[in-house]
Parts: sequence; C-alpha cells; structure tokens
Amino acid sequence: MPLLITVVFAVMTVRNPAVIDEHLETLLVDYRFKVRNLLSPPPVPGDIVIVAIDEKSLSAYGRWPWTRSLQAKLIERVFDGGPKVVAVDIFYAEPESPGADGKLAETAGRYKDRLVIALGVEVEKGKKFSGEMDDIIYDLAIPGIENTGYLRPIEAYRVILPPEPIAGSATFGHVYPLPDRDGKLRWEVLYVKYGEEYLPSLALQTARIAMGIPPDKVRIVGGAGVMVNELFIPTDKFGRLHINYIGREGSLIFKSAADVLSDSIPPGFFRDKIVFIGATAMATYDLKNTPFSANMPGVEKNATVVANILSGDFIKKTPAYVDLIVVLITGLVALLMGQRRKALYLSLVYMALVAVIIIINQALFTYYGVRVNLLYPLLTVVSEGTFIISCWYFVEEKRAGEIRRMFSSYVTEKVVDELIRNPGMARLGGERKEITVLFSDIVDFTRFSEAHAPEEVVAMLNEYLGAMTEVIFKWEGTLDKFVGDEIVAFWGAPMEQEDHAELAVRCALNMVKRLEELRRKWRSEGKPVLDAGIGINTGEVVVGNIGAEGKKMDYTVIGDHVNVGARVEALTRKYNTRIMITEFTLNRIRDIVTKGILYRTNISVRGLERVTVRGKEKPVEIYEVGFLTPGTASRIQECEKTPRMPTPGCNTGLSGGKGVREPAPEPDAA
Repeated sequence: MPLLITVVFAVMTVRNPAVIDEHLETLLVDYRFKVRNLLSPPPVPGDIVIVAIDEKSLSAYGRWPWTRSLQAKLIERVFDGGPKVVAVDIFYAEPESPGADGKLAETAGRYKDRLVIALGVEVEKGKKFSGEMDDIIYDLAIPGIENTGYLRPIEAYRVILPPEPIAGSATFGHVYPLPDRDGKLRWEVLYVKYGEEYLPSLALQTARIAMGIPPDKVRIVGGAGVMVNELFIPTDKFGRLHINYIGREGSLIFKSAADVLSDSIPPGFFRDKIVFIGATAMATYDLKNTPFSANMPGVEKNATVVANILSGDFIKKTPAYVDLIVVLITGLVALLMGQRRKALYLSLVYMALVAVIIIINQALFTYYGVRVNLLYPLLTVVSEGTFIISCWYFVEEKRAGEIRRMFSSYVTEKVVDELIRNPGMARLGGERKEITVLFSDIVDFTRFSEAHAPEEVVAMLNEYLGAMTEVIFKWEGTLDKFVGDEIVAFWGAPMEQEDHAELAVRCALNMVKRLEELRRKWRSEGKPVLDAGIGINTGEVVVGNIGAEGKKMDYTVIGDHVNVGARVEALTRKYNTRIMITEFTLNRIRDIVTKGILYRTNISVRGLERVTVRGKEKPVEIYEVGFLTPGTASRIQECEKTPRMPTPGCNTGLSGGKGVREPAPEPDAA
C-alpha cells in the first residue's frame, strides 16, 4: 500500500493537475515567500522608482482620470530628470480631445525610444484573432521564435490600441494579468500571441530598453523562456514568469505625482533610473491580489517584474523529473522508516521527515530561488505515515489484546503492561528456556474435603489460593494453573528474569509466612488448620501456548524439569518439611544464600540426600529451606553423597517439620 501511495503521487507529480497546483501548491509557495522574507528579505532596488497617482495627487489635481494634457506634463517632468526609461501603466483606449490627445502624442513621440505605454489585450478561451493586423503590431512583435512545437502561449483575440495620434508615437507593451484560480497574481505573462505574432509585456519592454537591447535581440524559446540578448528569463510553457515579489505593497521606492508636478522632487533624482508612472489610489481600482497582499498596485507589480529581470533574481521551477525523483525518494524513505512498529516512534519519525522536507525546500527557495514542488512529497509522507501508523496501531492493539487475554490470569497487570510494551518478550509460540518452577500442595486435602461440607471446603480453599496468588504475583511469578488444591507457578517466562531461582525461593518463604498467618486466623475462628508443602526446581523446559488451537489454549511449561519439581513437592511429606529445592535451584542462589542477602531473616539450606526421583534415572540432590533463629548466620549444609530411594532422613532440621515454630519474618522488598 505505501508503494501504491508513492506511485499515485508520482503520477500526480508528472501530470500536476492545475486545480491542485493552483489551489494547494501555490498556497505553499505563498508561505515560502513569507518565511523567506523573515529569514533573508530581498534588497529593495534603488534604480526603480514609481511615480504614483495617489490620494495626495487626486486631492491636488482632481479626480481620476486626469486630462491627457496633465499626464503629458507629468511625463515631461519625469524625463526632465534624465531617467533611462519611463513606463506608463495607464490605458488610453478611447480618444479624449484632439488637443489633449495631441499633447500626449507629442510628448510620447519626443521620447519614443525611452517611453513604454500600457497596451490592453482581451483574452477569451476559444477565441482567436482573424483579420488584418495593424502595422503597429508588427513593429511591436518579438521577432525571434525558437522551439515553436513547445509553445503553449496565451492567445488574445483583440488588442486595444490607443487612438491616433497616440498609437503611432510610442512603444507599447501589454499588461494582461492572469491570476491563479484563487485570484492571486503570481505570474507575469511575458508575451501573448496575437494572430501569428507575439507581443511583449510592458515589463519586458521596459527591461529591454533599460538594458539598452534593441528589439531584434529578443527571442522566445518555446517551453523554456525568453532571451534578451544574453540574458535568459525562465518561463513555463505558457510564457509566464513566476514573479519574485519583494514584499507587501510599498516595498519599492514611491514618489507622489503631485510632488513631481509641483517640482518638489530634488533635481537629478530620476537620473539613470527606471521610472514607472501609474495609479495607486484606491479610487483607480488597479489593485492586485498577491502572495503578500490583496492591495498591491498593478504598477508596482510591473515594476517588480522589471526588478526581477534586471537583477536576474528569478524563481526557478524545477523540471517535472526532479519533482518526480523527490517524491520517489521521500516515498521510499517513508516506507523504510515504517518498518519500526512503535506507533509513537513512527509519529515522531514522520513528523521529523516532514520537517526535513519543509526545511530543505524552504532553504532552496530562500537562498537559491529554486522552487521544488512541496505538496506531493508532503502528501506522500503524510499519507504513507498515516496508513503505516494506523496499520501498526491496529496490529499492536490486536497483539496487546492477545497478550492481555493470554497473560492477565497468569501474571500481574504490571507484567502484562510490560509485555504489551515489549511484545518480543512474550513469544506466543513454544520456546525452550531455563525457568524455575514451583509446586505447592495442601497436605491431606482429600481427607479434609471428605470430612467437611462442600461450602466450607470451597471457602477455605478460595481463601488459601487467593492469598498464595497474591504472594506469587508479589514476587513477579507466572501463575500457571490450579489443579484442585495444587498451585503451579514459574519464573523466567514470559518475561526474562535472570534471578528467576531467587524470586521463586523468596516467594516460597513468603508463602510459608502467609500460610502461618492464615493458620493463626483459622485457629482463632475455630476452623480446621491446613498445611502445605512447596517444591522448587530449576532447569530447561518448553514454555508456550499448549492445547487445542481455537478451542482451549494455556500458557504453560512442560518438560522433565517440570516433572522433577512436582516430584520434589511430593517429597515434602516424606521429609516432613515445608520447602524443598533441588541442586539445580541451589546452584543459582548459592552465592546470595552464603552472603545472607536472600531474605531479611537468615535461612538455612540443609542437604537431605541424593535421591532417585520417580521418573529420573540420575540421582538429584534435594535440600530443605527453612528459617533460622535471629542472630544465626545463613548457611548451606551439603547433601549426603550416597543416593537412595526417597525415605525420611536427616530429620533434625532447624525448620521444625510441619509446624514452623518461629514466626516467619517480613520479606524484604522485591
């Protein structure tokens, strides 16, 4: 599924549907602009000035539109300052009066080589120009066209030329805006197709004149960009330049037209500068929606494009194959990271991966002007991450449920939680492990049950089993089963417990103490007093789920050493002792017994003898474990070396047989 997700977004990267690109990816570009301006704001060009017909100008010289005589005067005042080029971002679609039009035409003709005036074009999908073309259009058209097979130009069906004599007295450039689907103006259409000719934009014409490049040195490279002499301007297949906005409105240098007309501008201020004249007042309705603002004057947008061209500071869109490679790499990395099964870990990893993608993308945009598609890599990682985390979450929930169902009746809630956090510790199949097994059985329970009412038997048995289970869980044991009055428990599985033998012996000592408390309670209540024997053995067994799959399964242990533990517990009757362990268990606890740190009260481990346990051919050393009187050092008395069949022997032990005369002390902390 993650591979399929990667393939889907790879295909979308190549196709890049406009409805997605212009609604989502461009929105991410807007944020990249804003972050860029926080990290490394671009410099304000000092050679570009906007003469704004602003509110101050309207207040001083009347409402808009002004008479063309006044506009001609404004143009003359600007040219008096010696600029390189002046661009007038004002339409002259209809005649005003012969005098006013003549005055503007006279001024425009005087500065024709350094003056560019806005040209209106009309574009409608499916409409194309047909008919005879005005000679002025041929003069404006870009002469050089390359790679025409890759051209997908925007086509105008009508050009709105100014009336004569203005039309024949100036250089023109179109100002057709093409906002994205969300209404924001992010692109400059450097040329539009009209008939078989390609008309340059006002900004392109202005930049060409400012660079001193003649019109015949401009050529279009289809699907790639525009060459102005040796300068390459990158565009998309539609001939659009991605505008590298400097900031919000007012980012460039502005001067009020009122100040220019009133000679309030210092002499020489316009010297060798590129000057734009345009309306910025709210009442002129020439405001554009950009990534930084919804109120940028159109003239400032055009001036920004000229600044981009002259500085060569372009937003360079990476080719589709680069975006495709990025998506494939991010998809593969996300898939490889998803091999870890911890949902929390995966969440952090995928958040880190998203952060890395954003940081690298932003760094390329901020410091190199390279725009790599950000949407599809993010969607790839987020989609894969969501799918993988969800899968692992449900897998973990299912596994946790299995572990909880399997072990909740065997071990404490703490152990169950640990197994859920580390499921590798609870292999649900069989495995061979060294564990310590404990068997405990009530003495003469059959006789007791026959002599008492069933209700009394069950009540006392439940009380006894409940108390012993608490002790087993206290010492982190796994409760295997109850077989009537017999208790089977073990240590070392499902969790790894290096000290499994020590825990089992500590548990047995604590069980004896708890049994003594129950015996005192039963005596005080006038009830029969029960007693029990405990047998412990350590060795390698098979542990796992055993039973009929799908019907009845138990997590239990089987093997020779389990049988030895059961036989040893039975020998407690023969040797009249409470706790009996084998040599295998003693070997695991010998050091801590001799150091006196097995239990809070010192204990003795007294060897009984080497016996041949039923079902075993090789003799096994068996030992009695009992409490010592306070002040007596813990000790180990080795067993006799002559093996024989189990019979009572060495019955001079310190534990005192079935009744422990010394009250069992409190156990130390686990």
